[in-house]
Parts: sequence; C-alpha cells; structure tokens
Amino acid sequence: MLSRRLARPLWRSLTIRTPPSPTSVSPILRFTQRSRPFSQTHIRRNNWPRPPHETRNYNHDPHYRLSQARPLITSERLRRVARSPSTHTIIVLSVLGAVVFYFSNIQTVPVSGRRRFNCFSDESVEAASEAQVKRLIYEVERSGGRFLSDWDPRMAMVKRVMKRLIPVSGMEDSNWEIRVIDDPHTANAFVLPGGKVFVFSGLIPIARTEDGLATVLGHEIAHNLAGHVAERMSGQIGMNIFLYSLILLTGGIAILGTHLIGGAILDLLFSRPMGRMQESEADYIGLMMMAEACYDPREALGFWKRMERAQQGEPPEWMSTHPSNFNRIQKIGEWMPKALEKMRESDCRGTAAFADLFRRAMASGVLIE
Repeated sequence: MLSRRLARPLWRSLTIRTPPSPTSVSPILRFTQRSRPFSQTHIRRNNWPRPPHETRNYNHDPHYRLSQARPLITSERLRRVARSPSTHTIIVLSVLGAVVFYFSNIQTVPVSGRRRFNCFSDESVEAASEAQVKRLIYEVERSGGRFLSDWDPRMAMVKRVMKRLIPVSGMEDSNWEIRVIDDPHTANAFVLPGGKVFVFSGLIPIARTEDGLATVLGHEIAHNLAGHVAERMSGQIGMNIFLYSLILLTGGIAILGTHLIGGAILDLLFSRPMGRMQESEADYIGLMMMAEACYDPREALGFWKRMERAQQGEPPEWMSTHPSNFNRIQKIGEWMPKALEKMRESDCRGTAAFADLFRRAMASGVLIE
C-alpha cells in the first residue's frame, strides 16, 4: 500500500519557478539608479526652451537667436564710454583738427570781400557734376522733352553768344557742351561745372537779343568762375556735422524733428543769405565778362526788368536764394559805369583779362578795385 506521501498528486510535489515580474528590479540595478552622490534632487526633465518642430538646431533658428540677443548699445555702456579719458582725448583732437581744417580752407571772394569756406577742388566738382548732367538728360528724355538740333535758330543764337563768352571766361580748356531744351514755358538757364550749358527755350523771348542772352549766360558762367558750386558742397559738410551733433546730444529722441526743423532753420539763416550773396557776385562778374566780350552791359538792365514783369508774385527776398529783381536792377545800375569802361577798354578779341585777374586775386586773397 502506498504511503499517503507518495499518493499525493504529482503536481504538488513539483516546484514551479515563475520569472520575476517586470516591475521588480534587482538590488544591483536599484542601487545603480539611485546612486547620485552629488545631487539631492530627483531626476527630472529639463525646462529648456525647445526650438520649433521644423528646426532642431538652435544656432540656425533666427527667431530663437533674436529672442536671446542682447542690445549692442546700453545706457551703462554709453556712460562708460563718455567717462573714458580716451574718449575725451579723441573729442579734443577732433575739434582741433576740424578748426585747423576749416581755417586752412578759408578764401576771400575778390569782388565782394566775403570770406568763405571751400574745401573742394575744381576737378572734384567737375567729377561730381558728370552724374548730374546724365541725370538731367535722362529726366528730359523720360518726360517726353527734346533738345533743339543744331540747325534750329534758337540753338544757333545760343552758340553764337557762347562763342564770344568762352574766351573771356578763363575756362577755355573745359569740354564745353551746349544744349537747348525745347520748353517754351520755362525761362531759365544754368551752366554746370565742366562747361555743360543748359538753356530753356522759354528764356529766349525774354532775352530778345544776343546782348540780353549774354546777360544770363555770363551770370551762369560767373558761378563757375567764382567756385560757388564747390562752396555750396563745402557748406553742406558743416551743416550735416551740426545737425548730427544735435541728434547725438539729444540721445536720438528727436531725430526727425531735429533734422527737419534744424535743417529748415539753418537753410533760412545761412543757406539762403549765402545764395543771395553768390547771386550778387555772379551778377557783377557776369556783367564785367559780357562787357569784355563787347556786349552792351546796358542791356542787362532791360533784361532784368523784363524778367521782373514775367515773374509775377515772387516770394520776399528773405525767403529766396536770389535777390529781388528790384535790388538786382539797382545794383547793376551802380556797377554800370565800371562795366561801360570795361567795354571801352576791351579790344573785342576775347581776352580773359578780367577772369585771369579774378583768379589771381582769389589765390592771393586780395580784392579787385
């Protein structure tokens, strides 16, 4: 008879070992995960900002780099720069250099005795005017205008006058180019540096004669002989330095207002009065040159009277860059005896006696009696 022990079911005598549950961790692994000898905090995920989903590299994300950028100029940095001894040294040296540069480029206009600042040479002014000539030609053609041909009587009249004025201008070596713009509604003319002549056809009926036309063209040539364009370019340097200094001193708070209001005030107080003085000097020089070219200077009085009638409603003289026609006529009347004497002394051969005298007086800083 089998014993009760042997009679037990076989499955009860077998020991079934089940594998450990997934949640159970061996002591070795548990010790390894919890071993953080230099930290007293639990493991957690960082809170760093993540780049957009389409960008994985922070360095190539412009929005992220812009959000992390620091200002280049701060108030604290500006205060340190202002207090720096090297900054003070630079300011003192810059002011001294500007003063030396200014007084080393002071000239005296021989016909008026006016002292002016001019730091540009004739060559640099002519180079700058080349772009302006191209722009003027382009603007005329783009607006549908045209230049008169050589066979046009008005073009022939302008060329005859210039043929007599160029020899007395002192600028015979310039590359002279003459253009007449077909615009009967505009009465104007100008001569750009380098001998580039532009005349609007509307001026010719007011001039009437070659003597009247010589009044205007002699005046415009005189601007180049006296270097008025270079003077205006030089004056812009000082005005810009003054305006940007004001902007810097105001901390950039009133940039637009300082530039607009300051520019208008400087224009009213300096640019316009300087323009009127330049026009008066050009009137005198042009009158002497046309007399030396054997044109009757008395025709200048008639021309400006006709111009006064054509320019109805001109602004007050203090608001303009040109003297009033009344004052201009009065001045020309005062200069007329000397102009008539110049015409009598001239041999009508086109000698540039007055222009040469003007240049020598400008170089030596003396007045022409």
